[in-house]
Amino acid sequence: MEARQWTTEEFHAQVHALAPKVAVFDCDGTLWGGDAGSSFMRWSMETGLLSAERTAWLQERYAGYKRGEVSELAICGEMVQVYAGLEVARLRSAAAEFFAGHVEAMIFPELRALVAQLRDRGVEIWAVSSTCDWVIEEGVRRFGLPPERVLAARVRCEHGRATETLLDVPTDEGKVASLRGVGIARPDAVFGNSVHDAAMLGTARGAFPVNPSAELLLRSAMEGWAVYYPATVSGSARP
Repeated sequence: MEARQWTTEEFHAQVHALAPKVAVFDCDGTLWGGDAGSSFMRWSMETGLLSAERTAWLQERYAGYKRGEVSELAICGEMVQVYAGLEVARLRSAAAEFFAGHVEAMIFPELRALVAQLRDRGVEIWAVSSTCDWVIEEGVRRFGLPPERVLAARVRCEHGRATETLLDVPTDEGKVASLRGVGIARPDAVFGNSVHDAAMLGTARGAFPVNPSAELLLRSAMEGWAVYYPATVSGSARP
């Protein structure tokens, strides 16, 4: 069994046919290509935003994650906790520089257009991501979304500086919990690209896997979810 693939016209038409009042988007791999979370981590190391000591610690933890020894939930939290003590203004400035230089060019035009259409129709749009809030808030500004509509990995900030105290890490079932925390139990439309979005997709009236990973592609076939690949995702890159 294989998941059906929509064309851009079919994809947009199916979304609009739902007449959604609430739409929820994952970000990395869904609104833009690549993984901004791990890319920002590496960029932080290379530019000196993170100290040599913290870089060494995080590199070891991330290697453990790749080996399956550190959970998705743990590494996503640690990738924001590692900035504890840094000024929030500096982190936001760094996120702006990083996104403009390394992610903005990978925004999927078809998704940018869809979000704009939904906004014009008065749809309530949320962005949910396990990447740190500084990067995600910067990224979704390109889609006209305010920071108040972002649910992302974040820590408490005190006296203008980040702390190690985690406030949220939306991944897997945590994405569902984060949405419920703002009063959204059953969104009309949900868009995601990885198996870590599957639980969130499962709560939606309309589930829209975008640029799906191999695991999500299998899940989509099982659930009967049609999938969509933006034009910039080459055929060879598809699972």
